[in-house]
Amino acid sequence: MLSKDELLELIRPVIDPEVGFSIVDMGLIYEAAHNEDGTVNVTMTLTTPMCPLGPQIADEVVATLEKHPDISQATLQWSFSPSWNPATMASDEVKWAMGIFS
Repeated sequence: MLSKDELLELIRPVIDPEVGFSIVDMGLIYEAAHNEDGTVNVTMTLTTPMCPLGPQIADEVVATLEKHPDISQATLQWSFSPSWNPATMASDEVKWAMGIFS
């Protein structure tokens, strides 16, 4: 089975098209688990609950994961608790690019 870190590396190429950063580096992935039956469950958020690109991002996450030979099916659940906060959830690279210097 793949670890959470390995799953995050698979998802890392998925970019939020509005801001141009990896959704992993933005801290949008809350949980990722590979189950014994080969399925993967991902819990993630968006920068805002009304993000118009949410369905596109979700489809890309699922498609990216399902390309891996050890993953039979990927499912995605949305969570907006806690709300996304780039100051505490994003990588230093993303914070720097967004002008968050705290």
